[in-house]
Parts: sequence; C-alpha cells; structure tokens
Amino acid sequence: MGMTTSTATAEQPETAGSAVGAGSQTLMRGLDLIEAVSHEVLTLSELATKLDLTKSTTHRLLSALVDRGYLAFTPRAGYRLGPKLLLLGTLAQAQADLVQVARPYLEDLSASTEDTVHLGILDGDAALYLDKVPGRRRITISSRVGDRQPLTSTGLGKALMLDHSPSYWKDRFATEQAASAFKVDPVLWFDRMQGYAACGRAFDLEENEDQVRCVSAPIRDAAGKIVGAISVSSAAQYMSDDRMTALTDEVRDTAAAISRELGHEPTPR
Repeated sequence: MGMTTSTATAEQPETAGSAVGAGSQTLMRGLDLIEAVSHEVLTLSELATKLDLTKSTTHRLLSALVDRGYLAFTPRAGYRLGPKLLLLGTLAQAQADLVQVARPYLEDLSASTEDTVHLGILDGDAALYLDKVPGRRRITISSRVGDRQPLTSTGLGKALMLDHSPSYWKDRFATEQAASAFKVDPVLWFDRMQGYAACGRAFDLEENEDQVRCVSAPIRDAAGKIVGAISVSSAAQYMSDDRMTALTDEVRDTAAAISRELGHEPTPR
C-alpha cells in the first residue's frame, strides 16, 4: 500500500514521431498475427498473404512472437497460439473474476469500517493492487489501482505471503529493507510474521507509509491456495492497537466470505 540517440536512415527519419509511429505499426502487425492464428494454424506464406506483408517482415515478427512465447511453431503445420497466451488468459480471467466477486464485499467492509479497503494479488515479488474502495473519513490513502507495492512492509503484501516459507520472508525483507526509507528491526518483523501466519491476518504498522496502518487477510481458492488479499487502511489516529485487534475478525470474515465464493471451504478457527 502506499502511499536515444537514434541514427537516421532513408526509411526511418530521425524524429520522435516517426519512431513512435513505426513502433506502433510493428505492434499492430504483431497483434494482427496473433489474431490471425487464433482461428486456425497458418503457415508463413499464408500469414504473409493474409496480412499483405513480405515474407521477410512476417518471418521477423513471427520469430519474435515465438521467442516470447506468444506463438508456437509446428514443423509442416504452421503457427499457432503459444503458451504465454494461455498463461495470460488464465491470469486475466482470474483477476477479472476475483475483482467481480470481491467488489460487493469490499464495499460492505468499507461502509462498515468507514475506512479504505483494498484488494490485491501477488505479482512476482510484489503486491499488485486490483481494486480500492475509499473510506468516508477525510483522509487520503495514496494507493492506486495498478500500484505494485512491497510485500514485507504492507499489510496486503504480508497477507499474500503468509503461506510462503520463512526463508522467503527473510530474503524479501532483506531485499526490500535495503531500498526502504522505513527501517524495521528484522527480529521484531520476523516474530510478527510468525504471529500473523498463526492467526491468518497481518498488520501494517506504519511500515510503508507514515501515519497509515492497516489490517489485512488472505483470500483462498478451492484448493486452499492464497490467490489474493484484502486490507482495511486508515490513518494511525483511527487505528489504535485495540481497534486493529477488534477489526481482525471482520477482515478475516470478509476474506473468508470471498474465499467461499471461489470454492474454498475454510476449517474452523
């Protein structure tokens, strides 16, 4: 949570506008190729004819797309959609479903607490914010949908990695502390993480943004895997230790309700 130098050629004059235009044209041609093979497996010649491109240009674009996994090539057959698109499609579907399922619960939680509520997922080694419902209090929480925030200093991030190994926690903490202006005692932080994992929720105690605290809990899928997290965030003046403790059940219950929508059957606490 949070808050070139180019060389001119006869074909490509040395202007920023033409560079952007050429880049956009290449991108659009690559997308056209992907869309063309989405319907059927096609050969190089067939694709060149279909898109009215030279074979050399078509081959160059196809090679780049194959290298990145967006397309795959089968000898004597042609080009088809690649594994990267399968992955991105799955991720896109999961994100869309999670946001749609969670949104009513986020709104109810924000109305109940009068505070800002976030939804996020693990994106590599960061927390990616997918949704935000502002609270009613006259305070500003600087987070935005699309933000990628550290795992070890945000409540959302901590909740997302509750099932990770202690060695992963320590590695992330060391890496992120090296780049952070907010310094936290590593022994204290690790002890807290162990406690968070034991009770299924996490706190942000002004570790990511000054004077902002939050309570967070993980969302699980049908297999019990953490696939997201929610958090309630507010100014420290509204988030005393006692209130954070009092919010714990409400935040966990909301995360559990979203989890049930995703097919998870939680074990009784």
